[in-house]
Amino acid sequence: MKILVIEDDATTRDFIVKGLKEHHFVVDEAEDGHQGLMMATTCDYQLIILDRMLPGLDGLKVLAALRATENRTPVLILSAMDTVEDRVTGLTAGSDDYLIKPFALAELIARVQILVRRTRAAEIVSSEMTYADLTLDHKSHRVWRSGRLIRLQQKEFLLLQHFLDHAEQVVSRMSLFEAVWSYHFDPKTNVIDVHIANLRKKLDIDGLPSLIHTIRGAGYVLRQS
Repeated sequence: MKILVIEDDATTRDFIVKGLKEHHFVVDEAEDGHQGLMMATTCDYQLIILDRMLPGLDGLKVLAALRATENRTPVLILSAMDTVEDRVTGLTAGSDDYLIKPFALAELIARVQILVRRTRAAEIVSSEMTYADLTLDHKSHRVWRSGRLIRLQQKEFLLLQHFLDHAEQVVSRMSLFEAVWSYHFDPKTNVIDVHIANLRKKLDIDGLPSLIHTIRGAGYVLRQS
């Protein structure tokens, strides 16, 4: 298991690296945002520990650059910024966990191990989901219908993934908001309708029957007829 630690404070970085190595992790180090981003995008890591306040390129910008390139390596943010708003900002920016400084090494190691187990469990699951003549591949982030590649935007991909997770079950607008937009309420917009309409157009190619159906007053369902 190889971990990248991006931390500008040498004392904190040495403390983290020493603790990780004592738990038999292989560790690389970066002391600023630019170096960390370069290493994260050119090497294969199973986890990135990322300080939020970095010289040159701060942690959230490093994280944004990674996620913009579809890099899904789990990221644990470290920060002295400890308000609820700070933590929410870090998590919604794409991090997988947020640990406040100062922290105990035991807690850091425990959080690392949880993220590692979660990643390994996800890797065991097949990367492909199928229904009828439809195939979605998590690793390549591609979708095919009847062997033909369909190019989807990120939200369309997540919508289809949720439908495949609940094939032939009615899914409500609320569940779609929670799964795709992480909203736990219905903001009363037509964003769902617009994205599903676009998804339908892309899936219903060459006269193939529709797969996504509207259930009036209840939501939507993925089924063959």
